[in-house]
Amino acid sequence: MFSPVSLAHIALSVAPITLALASCSINPGVDSPSPTPTASQPSESGFTGFAIQERGTFEEPWASAFIPGTDMLFITEKVGTAKVVNTGANTRTPINVTGLPEVDYGGQGGLGDVAFLPSEASDTVNGRTIYLSWVEAGSGDTRGAVVGRGTLTCSQANSCSVNGLDVIWRQEPKVTGRGHFSHRIAFSPDERYMFVASGERQKKEPAQDLSNTLGTIVRLNLDGTPAQGNPFADRGGVSDQIWSYGHRNILGLDFDSEGRLWEIEHGPQGGDELNLVERGANYGWPVRSNGVNYDGSNIPDHSADDGFAKPAISWTPVIAPGNMVFLEGQMFEDWEGDVMISGLKPENLVRVRIEGNNAREVARYDMDNRIRSVIEGPDGALWVLEDGENGRLLRLTPKGS
Repeated sequence: MFSPVSLAHIALSVAPITLALASCSINPGVDSPSPTPTASQPSESGFTGFAIQERGTFEEPWASAFIPGTDMLFITEKVGTAKVVNTGANTRTPINVTGLPEVDYGGQGGLGDVAFLPSEASDTVNGRTIYLSWVEAGSGDTRGAVVGRGTLTCSQANSCSVNGLDVIWRQEPKVTGRGHFSHRIAFSPDERYMFVASGERQKKEPAQDLSNTLGTIVRLNLDGTPAQGNPFADRGGVSDQIWSYGHRNILGLDFDSEGRLWEIEHGPQGGDELNLVERGANYGWPVRSNGVNYDGSNIPDHSADDGFAKPAISWTPVIAPGNMVFLEGQMFEDWEGDVMISGLKPENLVRVRIEGNNAREVARYDMDNRIRSVIEGPDGALWVLEDGENGRLLRLTPKGS
């Protein structure tokens, strides 16, 4: 079918770089194997660490987003539940959300991303458009990622519901296995388009096949239909959704201040990548990677003449990214424009500076737990979700501020 086409007891400071072997284990429920030795890194001038506030615990939290114009933080939990936290109040009791979809939970699958439209910013939480991604069961032992759109209403202080949630996009095709769904959502700055990361489901070769959407980033209208001007629309079928391809397992997707889309993805054993996403570009997986296969067999590294788009930066050993966010720098002023990446193993936050089309790592911040997600709040504080059962929600501000 598939044919190739061409992160109160953490003492946080800038930490030594703890290195790891691999980004995404062959076990689909594990994101990376054990860490290996450390390498030193100079301390960061002017930064003395984070002040940390713990704001509750959650069961396998996966993603979070502030409801625009409010202090309300929506958090998804992989098992298929979600909660809203009033970060501006002293209460530590989150609001349970009703009206959520049935999810196919297991391995890396379940309820995924959440996104809101910034243009709908308001001081009330009623009638907001909400986008969610999750894993949906198919026939037999198959499954795939989907994106749904509905309306979020919090009509009472302790009640929130998602109403009218309809699936507007499906990963094609549904296949066996429980890994590499990706399903991150990002809106273009003008809100004309929705970009969705579609992982290659640990199947490798489909990432080079434009007749399916595995291993791609798709560009859609806000209703989930294919956007005009996509580079492969003339090929027919689902190729009219594809913006870029040759991806593996994309877990971060965000726009920089110049309106350029970037993504971060897991490599195999080595070779995690941060990429500037360009129209029609092929990022090489599984033909090219700066990592190797889990059995130790070689994959040719990216080279200048291989015809594939090159990563702005890659990591071997890996950082096992959970997500990424471009920082506006309201609170961490010196970090404006930098990318903050949540690290699953090693257990770090990783900060990267963009330099044109390239990038370089500038600091790591040691955490004593795997970090699933980091986002920037309305006031510029960093909001971090630890991975797994009883994962904590942490608010990070500059120490002494």
